[in-house]
Amino acid sequence: MAAFPFTIAATDGKARTGVLATPRGDIRTPAFMPVGTAGTVKALTVEQVAQTGADILLGNTYHLMLRPTAERVARLGGLHRFMRWEKPILTDSGGFQVMSLSKISKVTEEAVTFQSHIDGSKHVLTPERSIEIQADLLGSDIVMQLDELVALPATDERAADAMRRSARWGERSKAAFGARETQALFGIQQGGMSEALRRESAERLTETGFDGYAIGGLAVGEGHAGMVEVLDYAPGMLPVDRPRYLMGVGKPIDIVEAVARGVDMFDCVLPTRSGRHGQAWTWEGSINLKNARFTDDEAPLDPTSACSASRDYSKAYVHHLVKSEEILGQVLLSWHNLAFFQQLMAALRAAIADGRLEAFRRDFADRQAKR
Repeated sequence: MAAFPFTIAATDGKARTGVLATPRGDIRTPAFMPVGTAGTVKALTVEQVAQTGADILLGNTYHLMLRPTAERVARLGGLHRFMRWEKPILTDSGGFQVMSLSKISKVTEEAVTFQSHIDGSKHVLTPERSIEIQADLLGSDIVMQLDELVALPATDERAADAMRRSARWGERSKAAFGARETQALFGIQQGGMSEALRRESAERLTETGFDGYAIGGLAVGEGHAGMVEVLDYAPGMLPVDRPRYLMGVGKPIDIVEAVARGVDMFDCVLPTRSGRHGQAWTWEGSINLKNARFTDDEAPLDPTSACSASRDYSKAYVHHLVKSEEILGQVLLSWHNLAFFQQLMAALRAAIADGRLEAFRRDFADRQAKR
């Protein structure tokens, strides 16, 4: 039995909409999790993040264990209290950043040894230590197993080695996590671009038994077409009664296509990263507010939005802020983008419930392509 009940309210093809119930609140699915890397969603207060409609956000184990340290966060009352976010938090295992950010990393069967990108200090991350940091010190609601990530393209031999190590680390993560009623543990499917390896991974994870299952190892170089190819089969290999989480994705069109293939949860830094660089995501595609054509544009980013950043400020004003390198421009665009992503998730949930996802999907793709 899963720690958190997951109720599927409606389906449309492979797509599902439902609720993942946690002690800190319900998570409506499909769900998008804003990324709060170091205990903050960049440029925004937790009140602004909540106002966008987010039910859950993501914290980063690697960054928090290095600064301010997980032990300090624990002494200060845990991550929820530390950052003043009362809703659920999912923490990643730290494995992705270890592979991508550390100055030097070495993977063995026992652990990952790496040097901090901040000061070069040496650290060791085992599956057991990752669970301790996430569950006991940070106090996250949804904990991720430690896995080994392989950037694509990769040989099947390399993907198989990492997948099988990840499966063994999943067993160790489960043993370290134990039985908990107020926290959940998710396993992570790996296997690169190989359907056979993805199936083997799913079977091994299901045998171990997790509260939810993530699809890992995508959005790491395979491109949109490659990602969709894997998603044509990977979600269906995972238990139908548990949430499915596609890690690190992504662009709005990626999310829509993944939802149509049975994915329930997403996270990505894209909304706030784009906002910090002058880009706004809209129903008509992305727009660059640095562009001179917005100099005298009095229209807001989205007059129909409930978000103040989207509705109450002209594109001309935001253009001025971005060109002047004013911090407020980054705040408004990050806020708008997160609100748009949450509006997209709400629209997807409604389309699935009404049995019109395919029409929504075609219309959305057409509107995005025009930009």
